[in-house]
Amino acid sequence: MPNITLSIPEEIRKRMKKYPEIKWSEVVRRAIVEYLDRLAGSETVDIEHYARLAEKLGVNLETISIEEAESHYKRSREMEWERHSTTQAS
Repeated sequence: MPNITLSIPEEIRKRMKKYPEIKWSEVVRRAIVEYLDRLAGSETVDIEHYARLAEKLGVNLETISIEEAESHYKRSREMEWERHSTTQAS
């Protein structure tokens, strides 16, 4: 597997050092894949993740219309994208 090098501000490095148990290369790898998927428009759907999220939010997926479910899905993807992304695509 090829390696890449990236530069981060010292403040971020200090914050990362507080969590030595986290595999930061995996975090970055996943962020890159998500960003590429977003750019390509080929989002991978994790049904279980969204079912748990709906339950947490009190949304009963069994009783809402497909249009409403789709609206919730799109909104949650956008919120997740904004939370994970440090560089917004225009």
